[in-house]
Amino acid sequence: MSFKRTDLDRLAAILADAAATEIMPRFRSLPAGGIREKTSALDLVTDADEAAEWKIRDACARAFPKALFVGEESVERDPALMAKIADADLAIIIDPVDGTSNYAWGLPLFGVLAAVTRKGEAIGGLIFDPVCRDWRKALKGEGAWGETVDGKSWDLKVAKPAALSEMTGTGSWYLMPEPQRSRTAANLAKVHASFAYRCAAYEYRIIADGVVHFALHYKLMPWDHAAGVLIHAEAGGYSACHDGTPYDATRHKGGLLSAPDKDSWHVLQQALLT
Repeated sequence: MSFKRTDLDRLAAILADAAATEIMPRFRSLPAGGIREKTSALDLVTDADEAAEWKIRDACARAFPKALFVGEESVERDPALMAKIADADLAIIIDPVDGTSNYAWGLPLFGVLAAVTRKGEAIGGLIFDPVCRDWRKALKGEGAWGETVDGKSWDLKVAKPAALSEMTGTGSWYLMPEPQRSRTAANLAKVHASFAYRCAAYEYRIIADGVVHFALHYKLMPWDHAAGVLIHAEAGGYSACHDGTPYDATRHKGGLLSAPDKDSWHVLQQALLT
């Protein structure tokens, strides 16, 4: 089943509509009870997550009737959806509000993520910033680009390789088990600087833009990573699971490291994960 640039733009319009009608009107205006814990105080869901996903799901059913729809909140209700990604000729994987904690806390650092996969392999990716209303987009084999709301576009390119001591990036270590957690947190002192935005949409955005060199993640939910890994790859970057094996949307364990190129990846893997 083909998926073209016109299809990507149609999906982008669906995300933008959901952001305008369900996400932004609720930002900093959630009612009492509009924020709920899932597994912990750092794992939240809001009324906006759910309302946006159901709107996106219904619009995708009309626009892409043959596609499997997999959303973070949909999987919360039906975990069996995850296993269907591997066999789907076309799947649309959505995170309606990536960076939910930031959103719930009133911080304007969140995004909408969408990946399009075929048999688990990402063939299209979207990152939408609902606050600034701009995009990072990619199609497999056709490059990655940014777009503004007024139609300006530009090609994305990752950062140039650098020495380990000069690299900057994002590192999410808090979900790792011990002793990996403490070891990785200490190892991040080997790079020039590291940050944690609690928002994969922004972390992939800045590595695809070439603003920083690397991104280190542990939890591998497909709605967090499938779009960003493709956008980063089409911008010239290299990603693999912590053990060096390839990543795709069917991988849900093993951690993920993204770097400007394969050589930089190996330097970072040895420095941060051993």
